[in-house]
Amino acid sequence: MERVLTVTSQYPVVIFSLSSCCMCHTIKTLFCELGVNPAIHELDKDPNGREMEKVLSRLLGRSPPVPIVFIGGQLVGSTDRIMTLHISGSLIPLLKEVGAL
Repeated sequence: MERVLTVTSQYPVVIFSLSSCCMCHTIKTLFCELGVNPAIHELDKDPNGREMEKVLSRLLGRSPPVPIVFIGGQLVGSTDRIMTLHISGSLIPLLKEVGAL
């Protein structure tokens, strides 16, 4: 948990991902196309990735937990939550609020 909190507090937008996950790719692409430079943490490339994945599963309440997005150090959610915010027009103001845009 400590490592997750450390990573998420250092950047305005953090995406925990698996390099082979198509939904992760979709979310990473969305943020990049919006002009955000998110910190992307590929769990399958991290030696502690399995442990972090377990922590993220508990935080999100489901498995697999990826993609999981933190904005301004706060857990925002996974693909469904990010897309809901984007479609409703709430994502960009949130990103501006934390200095990601």
